[in-house]
Amino acid sequence: MSKRPKLHQGKQRLAQTLGADAAYEIAKLLLDCAIEDAQAWTGQVVLAVAHQEDVAWAQTLVDKKLSSDVSNAGGNKASVIFQGRGNLGERLNHIDQSIRRQNKCQQGHQSTVFIGTDAPMLRQAHYIGLADMLKQHDIVLNMAADGGVVIMSNSKPWPKLTDLPWSSPYLGASLAACCHSWGLSVGYHTPGYDIDEKADLITLYQDLKGDLRPARQALLQYIENLLTRQESNSCTTQ
Repeated sequence: MSKRPKLHQGKQRLAQTLGADAAYEIAKLLLDCAIEDAQAWTGQVVLAVAHQEDVAWAQTLVDKKLSSDVSNAGGNKASVIFQGRGNLGERLNHIDQSIRRQNKCQQGHQSTVFIGTDAPMLRQAHYIGLADMLKQHDIVLNMAADGGVVIMSNSKPWPKLTDLPWSSPYLGASLAACCHSWGLSVGYHTPGYDIDEKADLITLYQDLKGDLRPARQALLQYIENLLTRQESNSCTTQ
């Protein structure tokens, strides 16, 4: 799931402390990291965009990064869909139903793994074993340090997610409780964290050291330069 990176849109908490330009650059680099994960994925890839007018942009991105010539690790060409309207829960339900209808027509798999673009710390450890866990559980959650989730996986359709406390520290627990109330079993996989605040970037800077994936290296370099400039500006001001 992705929003098209745009100046003064998205990552507003980062923009408040780092400036709009820096938040915009970080959003683009975060998207590159998510695409990097999609390239390594061995299953079908679907890029779900937040706005209908950005579908053409997303298709160009897919053609460049995830086309049949530059496919993901499983040799699958990616597709693009519009997330639908409403809050995040409504959009997740819409995406899940759309993919299931498409896969049913193509006699494809019914297990789905949802990621966003704000968890570049995700590694193979967060993905390995998901398929096996989804054979044992209807839902598998990779919890986030702030109480949300960094990966949501399901082998059965999601329950109605409209009324969950999205963007709150209670989301993960509420999501699990909602699934249980619909009779779905829930398992938990490797936790992580997402990028919302400057402090998250400092944590990420340490975690990405030694990560040789190109998009992560580009993000690491940008964070290093950004923090160095901020420290320099702070010393000059003092």
